[in-house]
Amino acid sequence: MRILTVDDSKTMLAMLQHTLSDAGFDVLQAEDGQQGLDVLAQEEVDIVITDINMPVMDGIEFIKNVRSSGKFQSLPILILTTESSREKRDQGRAAGGTGWIVKPFDPEKLISVINRVVH
Repeated sequence: MRILTVDDSKTMLAMLQHTLSDAGFDVLQAEDGQQGLDVLAQEEVDIVITDINMPVMDGIEFIKNVRSSGKFQSLPILILTTESSREKRDQGRAAGGTGWIVKPFDPEKLISVINRVVH
Protein backbone atom coordinates (compact mmCIF):
# COMPACT_ATOMS: atom_id res chain seq x y z
CA MET A 1 0.00 0.00 0.00
CA ARG A 2 1.30 3.47 -0.91
CA ILE A 3 0.75 6.41 1.41
CA LEU A 4 1.37 10.09 0.69
CA THR A 5 2.16 12.12 3.80
CA VAL A 6 1.92 15.92 3.54
CA ASP A 7 3.37 17.98 6.39
CA ASP A 8 5.66 21.01 6.63
CA SER A 9 7.41 19.59 9.72
CA LYS A 10 10.50 17.56 8.80
CA THR A 11 10.31 15.93 12.23
CA MET A 12 6.71 14.82 11.65
CA LEU A 13 7.55 13.56 8.15
CA ALA A 14 10.43 11.54 9.62
CA MET A 15 8.19 10.07 12.36
CA LEU A 16 5.53 9.15 9.79
CA GLN A 17 8.15 7.65 7.44
CA HIS A 18 9.54 5.51 10.26
CA THR A 19 6.15 4.41 11.61
CA LEU A 20 4.60 3.64 8.23
CA SER A 21 7.68 2.01 6.67
CA ASP A 22 8.05 -0.26 9.71
CA ALA A 23 4.41 -1.30 9.20
CA GLY A 24 5.21 -2.30 5.61
CA PHE A 25 3.81 0.71 3.76
CA ASP A 26 5.48 2.46 0.81
CA VAL A 27 5.69 6.14 1.82
CA LEU A 28 5.81 9.20 -0.43
CA GLN A 29 6.23 12.64 1.15
CA ALA A 30 5.48 16.29 0.45
CA GLU A 31 6.13 19.41 2.53
CA ASP A 32 3.01 21.39 1.58
CA GLY A 33 -0.25 21.05 -0.29
CA GLN A 34 1.18 22.15 -3.64
CA GLN A 35 3.94 19.52 -3.43
CA GLY A 36 1.25 17.01 -2.44
CA LEU A 37 -0.73 17.82 -5.60
CA ASP A 38 2.45 17.47 -7.66
CA VAL A 39 3.08 14.00 -6.21
CA LEU A 40 -0.52 12.94 -6.86
CA ALA A 41 -0.21 14.09 -10.48
CA GLN A 42 2.66 11.64 -10.99
CA GLU A 43 2.11 8.78 -8.54
CA GLU A 44 -0.64 6.34 -7.58
CA VAL A 45 -1.39 6.25 -3.85
CA ASP A 46 -3.91 4.37 -1.71
CA ILE A 47 -4.32 6.98 1.02
CA VAL A 48 -3.19 10.52 1.91
CA ILE A 49 -2.31 11.78 5.40
CA THR A 50 -2.14 15.57 5.56
CA ASP A 51 -1.54 18.31 8.09
CA ILE A 52 -3.77 21.42 8.10
CA ASN A 53 -1.39 24.28 8.93
CA MET A 54 1.23 24.50 6.15
CA PRO A 55 2.77 27.25 4.00
CA VAL A 56 2.09 27.64 0.25
CA MET A 57 -1.17 25.63 0.38
CA ASP A 58 -2.78 24.53 3.65
CA GLY A 59 -4.39 21.15 4.20
CA ILE A 60 -7.97 22.34 3.68
CA GLU A 61 -7.14 23.85 0.25
CA PHE A 62 -5.10 20.75 -0.59
CA ILE A 63 -8.07 18.47 0.16
CA LYS A 64 -10.44 20.68 -1.85
CA ASN A 65 -8.04 20.52 -4.81
CA VAL A 66 -7.70 16.74 -4.54
CA ARG A 67 -11.46 16.28 -4.34
CA SER A 68 -12.04 18.57 -7.35
CA SER A 69 -10.43 15.92 -9.54
CA GLY A 70 -12.84 13.11 -10.38
CA LYS A 71 -9.90 10.71 -10.22
CA PHE A 72 -9.60 11.16 -6.45
CA GLN A 73 -13.24 11.20 -5.30
CA SER A 74 -12.87 7.99 -3.28
CA LEU A 75 -9.23 8.42 -2.17
CA PRO A 76 -9.12 8.28 1.66
CA ILE A 77 -7.62 11.46 3.15
CA LEU A 78 -6.75 11.46 6.85
CA ILE A 79 -6.10 14.79 8.53
CA LEU A 80 -3.27 14.57 11.08
CA THR A 81 -2.96 17.89 12.92
CA THR A 82 -2.52 19.66 16.23
CA GLU A 83 -5.86 21.38 15.57
CA SER A 84 -8.74 20.00 17.61
CA SER A 85 -11.44 22.68 17.38
CA ARG A 86 -14.91 21.72 16.14
CA GLU A 87 -14.69 24.52 13.54
CA LYS A 88 -11.49 23.10 12.00
CA ARG A 89 -12.91 19.56 12.04
CA ASP A 90 -16.04 20.79 10.27
CA GLN A 91 -13.88 22.56 7.67
CA GLY A 92 -11.88 19.37 7.13
CA ARG A 93 -15.01 17.28 6.73
CA ALA A 94 -16.61 19.83 4.39
CA ALA A 95 -13.46 19.87 2.25
CA GLY A 96 -13.64 16.09 1.90
CA GLY A 97 -11.46 14.70 4.69
CA THR A 98 -12.12 11.05 5.55
CA GLY A 99 -10.89 11.13 9.16
CA TRP A 100 -9.23 13.30 11.82
CA ILE A 101 -6.30 12.38 14.07
CA VAL A 102 -4.82 14.83 16.60
CA LYS A 103 -1.03 15.02 17.03
CA PRO A 104 0.90 13.58 18.68
CA PHE A 105 -0.31 10.34 17.15
CA ASP A 106 -0.22 6.83 18.56
CA PRO A 107 1.54 4.71 15.89
CA GLU A 108 -0.63 1.62 16.47
CA LYS A 109 -3.82 3.68 16.33
CA LEU A 110 -2.67 5.39 13.12
CA ILE A 111 -1.95 2.03 11.44
CA SER A 112 -5.33 0.74 12.61
CA VAL A 113 -7.17 3.76 11.17
CA ILE A 114 -5.28 3.45 7.86
CA ASN A 115 -6.21 -0.22 7.56
CA ARG A 116 -9.83 0.52 8.42
CA VAL A 117 -10.35 3.30 5.85
CA VAL A 118 -8.47 1.63 3.00
CA HIS A 119 -9.89 -1.90 3.27
